[in-house]
Amino acid sequence: MLDIAEELDRWVRQGRDFAVATVVATSGSSPRQPGAALAVDSDGTAIGSVSGGCVEGAVYELCRQALTDGACVVESFGYSDEDAFAVGLTCGGVIDILVTPVRGDSQDRTVLAAACAAAALGRTAALARITEGPPELVGRAVLVHPDGTHEGGFGGHVELDRTAAGEARAMLDGGRTGSVVIGADGSRCGRPLTLLVESSVPPPRMIVFGAIDFASALARVGKFLGYRVTVCDARPVFATRARFPEADEVVVDWPHRYLDSVAGSLDGRTVLCVLTHDAKFDVPLLAAALRLPLAYVGAMGSRRTHLDRNERLREVGVTEMELARLRSPIGLDLGARTPEETALSIGAEIVAARRGGTGASLTGAHTPIHHDGPPGTVGRIGEVA
Repeated sequence: MLDIAEELDRWVRQGRDFAVATVVATSGSSPRQPGAALAVDSDGTAIGSVSGGCVEGAVYELCRQALTDGACVVESFGYSDEDAFAVGLTCGGVIDILVTPVRGDSQDRTVLAAACAAAALGRTAALARITEGPPELVGRAVLVHPDGTHEGGFGGHVELDRTAAGEARAMLDGGRTGSVVIGADGSRCGRPLTLLVESSVPPPRMIVFGAIDFASALARVGKFLGYRVTVCDARPVFATRARFPEADEVVVDWPHRYLDSVAGSLDGRTVLCVLTHDAKFDVPLLAAALRLPLAYVGAMGSRRTHLDRNERLREVGVTEMELARLRSPIGLDLGARTPEETALSIGAEIVAARRGGTGASLTGAHTPIHHDGPPGTVGRIGEVA
């Protein structure tokens, strides 16, 4: 539900009653992943999505019913072989939906409101809700902070609260959203109980080096993909807010010096796009970048520029293993010509790298449409990697 936290936080502050339906588990070819949500308020206004349209109507009615009776419910939706037009996922997948009423008298309204407020403000926190277990506990929630403290609980089950908070904090450390199974009494054994943990972490960073027209287009693509975008260039005449209005920040500094200043705040979700194709900027920058644990490092330039750059990087001590991490020439082969087309090809390569895609056309292929991502990748809230 935290993928629509900004809207839900606004509803809470306006005093609205609403019900929220959250994807808690999937199998097969499912269009949305755990954490995706749809909410309906008492006036019938709907926001979000749980299936891309396949079962929205039925889930909408479940939310309306939850607002009426105040009860949590878990419902499964899948493809119907008998009637493809029946309520189900025509893509062939199965999704489990948790529907939770958030009314003035709801026992978890306070903790759910706090979770939405934290996510809306970009704060780091994890929301853990019981999706399978004793009926009286289904839907109960606990909000866990990075220091391990938590708000809410499961109705006096102290050991369960402690175990759930520990599991949620571990998921939060990796920025992951997904399910965890523990014992219903908080132990590692006994009657199983399933938690959905949704991690809210600040958006991943995209740093674009080189204040050129391609960078302006790439900043727009980066924002569209959910990144916090920085454009950096050593030339103040080019690195201006007027030229890059979509960027979150525009920095005037030598690229390698700026990277060194922020290296400690970067993580395994960060992507770097080097568009300068000028050796005096590229070599010291890439020599540092390829030694950082980043998700993606790409550099623009012709194949001749790429070969020359690699030789210069070897001369300053970059190893072959480190060079193998460099995506150059940057982007997928889309036949791109314009800055916008080129930015699209770079964005597509970044998505493919994050999700484990091949970049090949799906037409006639036998590869999965939806990828969970290569081992070790992590996603933002609303993403499962």
